[in-house]
Amino acid sequence: MADTPIIAQKAPYKVDVTEGKSYFWCSCGRSARQPFCDGSHKDTGLSPVKYTAEKDGAVFFCGCKSTGKSPLCDGSHRAL
Repeated sequence: MADTPIIAQKAPYKVDVTEGKSYFWCSCGRSARQPFCDGSHKDTGLSPVKYTAEKDGAVFFCGCKSTGKSPLCDGSHRAL
């Protein structure tokens, strides 16, 4: 099914973010620039998720694409 995401990795991606900057998380798992979108979702029915950093620091973006708190990891990868 085209709108089913691919697991990019069974662990989160730790990313240092900058306050006020927007990031576009890959929700389809097809991007070569994980955890961020590179446009590979075309024709999948999935779209990237915009995340704007509230403060400088590390955040953990979901790698398994199964999180209930997209785009951030909620530990769902532990059940895969």
